[in-house]
Amino acid sequence: MSRTLKHISAIFPIQPDALEPMVEIGTFARDAGVRRMWLGQSLRVETHLALAAFAARVPGVALGTSVTLTVLRHPYQAAVEARSISALSGAPYVAGFGPGPVGFQQQLLGERYPKPLRAMKEYVSVVRRLLDSEKVAHEGEYFTSGAPFMHVPAPAVEVGLGVLRAGMARTVGEVGDAAITWLTPHWYIGDTLVPAMTEGAEQAGRTRTPRVVSILHAALDRPGRNMRRTVFTATGPHLASEHYTDMLRRAGVPVDAREPVKGAEALIEQQVFATGTAQDVAKVVRAHRDAGVDEIVLNVCGVYLTEGSRAALEDLGEILEAVAADD
Repeated sequence: MSRTLKHISAIFPIQPDALEPMVEIGTFARDAGVRRMWLGQSLRVETHLALAAFAARVPGVALGTSVTLTVLRHPYQAAVEARSISALSGAPYVAGFGPGPVGFQQQLLGERYPKPLRAMKEYVSVVRRLLDSEKVAHEGEYFTSGAPFMHVPAPAVEVGLGVLRAGMARTVGEVGDAAITWLTPHWYIGDTLVPAMTEGAEQAGRTRTPRVVSILHAALDRPGRNMRRTVFTATGPHLASEHYTDMLRRAGVPVDAREPVKGAEALIEQQVFATGTAQDVAKVVRAHRDAGVDEIVLNVCGVYLTEGSRAALEDLGEILEAVAADD
């Protein structure tokens, strides 16, 4: 593919346990002209270590995390890791954060965040200020940070938050650079999340609303492919989660955490999980752009898990071609 897809990125679709699969997909995506390669929180090979190794093998590719969990690292360490990936890759980086599931918070902290929006506001604010080389003296409800931050030349780092509902959207509007959505309908992004971010930015006296990054699950409807199985394999844990199903119901998608298989069917019917031909998926990408999404991250997780990397790359390649033709 000859031109850069400035609004399209890709994500390595699983928690990695080896480098070579990341290099395979990352090289394919780079050569196709995507904007950035993303990776979620990995508890197998740790996210930032995997990205650093990837940057050594495939230099110059912009990277991002969607999202790493705040319970695993102090915001000072998070700032060091973000700047490290930026410096080692030689490209702009997006450090996306989120509180993680309530159960995981309880397992690591002994209790859930009583005020998750407050915790995320503190966390992102400290990380952003450290990366801006400010002298930070922060003593908050959740985090304390007063150590000086050593300067290292590196490309720009954006600090983002995983966003599902209006409260977190307002929070990222106040302190963040990017809102990162996952399994979120484009109409809900445009009608609910973008206005909430704008409100948060205005209340904080900021002149710029954070940009929106949307992780878009996709799979082509090929002969013999069981689409319900593909979609459920990719999204089953989310469809059994109260906070994801709550967001989807707010968006008008009829899902119930007690019936995740039916939830997968609803995702297909409403194209929250983009399916059909490559041209059909390109139309969903276009709808996200029209809703105010700056960067759409294609996630071929369902095909990767059910049919392997070759099939996933075939889907990704056809979708990228269709999106380029639709521009």
